[in-house]
Amino acid sequence: MILKNITLDTPAENVLYDEVLLRSAEKGQQGEALRFWEPRDIFVVMGLIGKLHDEVILENIKKDNVPVLRRFSGGGTVVQGRGCLNFTLVLDKGRNNDLPDIRKSYAFILNKVITALKRCDIEAVLQPLSDLALHEGLRKFSGNAQHRGRKFIMHHGTILYDFDLALIEKYLCMPGKYPEYRQERGHGDFVTNIKGAPARIKDELCHEFLVSKENNTVSQQEESILKELSSQSRHRVLI
Repeated sequence: MILKNITLDTPAENVLYDEVLLRSAEKGQQGEALRFWEPRDIFVVMGLIGKLHDEVILENIKKDNVPVLRRFSGGGTVVQGRGCLNFTLVLDKGRNNDLPDIRKSYAFILNKVITALKRCDIEAVLQPLSDLALHEGLRKFSGNAQHRGRKFIMHHGTILYDFDLALIEKYLCMPGKYPEYRQERGHGDFVTNIKGAPARIKDELCHEFLVSKENNTVSQQEESILKELSSQSRHRVLI
């Protein structure tokens, strides 16, 4: 597996680059990959089918000129900004028998993340289908989503370690549906940062997913796919 420690210039490019990695793998141009990135600016990303008026507090979004984008995976709406580590995995479905199945694939991947975090002295638990929470207090610090190709899956998630949590309450509505473990808690009582150094977390995730080499450049083939997606993605820039 190759490591791609790449943060691009704009929110839209960063969201699209995950799709680039999956498309590149499906075309046989590149195999499995682990990407890390961290946004420089605040923006909001919605899942593939979320509705704008149900997900975000439009008054605050417009007042602060916060971009709202739509990604190509499912899952809920998230606020992105400094202190939010993003990780992306592009995995061959043949790597493990659990990967072709959605529920089993989440468990396979996120249990590896839990193992990596434990070596950082962070006790985390999986809250199905796709959340990670601290063992003590069951407060969420990681949300995850997937997009599945013919041969590969793309799994991406967030890890909050030094994020301004007040932004979540400022920009996001309470979800209409939420997991049982949330117990109707508001954003401020439900979401938290973990106490861990991002560099150490990255190292342990690389170890857990057997990264063998690193390439922190965008190839010409990837650049071509990114330009193609950018020209088609105006409908994904909602605000």
